[in-house]
Amino acid sequence: MSFLDIDERILELVEHVEFDRSPLTDIKRVGECDIGLVEGGLCNAENVEVLRAFRAHCKTLVAVGACAINGGLPAQRNRLPLRPLLEAVYPQGVPDDPELPLLLNHVHPIHEVVHIDYSLPGCPPSADAFWQFLTDLMSGRTPHLGHGLIHYD
Repeated sequence: MSFLDIDERILELVEHVEFDRSPLTDIKRVGECDIGLVEGGLCNAENVEVLRAFRAHCKTLVAVGACAINGGLPAQRNRLPLRPLLEAVYPQGVPDDPELPLLLNHVHPIHEVVHIDYSLPGCPPSADAFWQFLTDLMSGRTPHLGHGLIHYD
């Protein structure tokens, strides 16, 4: 969602793009797209399923931010077995609800599950980095983020 930090530049962007699936829309199906942006690591089976479907429909897939690129902070749990972690979080009993997505034993960066075409680093990527990256891609240029655009704040 750091994408929204581009502020009024989003008005220029919507003249050139169509938002198909995002937290801003309630669209459940994955449509064909030229550029797909994915934030976050893969923590559960549903994340993996949605990512694979998304990749199948994207010409270009971009891993956005440290969590998507390397698992980020959620991957800190990878050093410990999952069950004891769940028991620590749920001392009254780990929920056993089929409606809840099945947690993976480890958090994975998206490149471990699907091919990615580009990575946009940062935690989160700055608005200027997002804008530069997207305008380069939409113009057919290989994205180049100069000094000062990448931050881990």
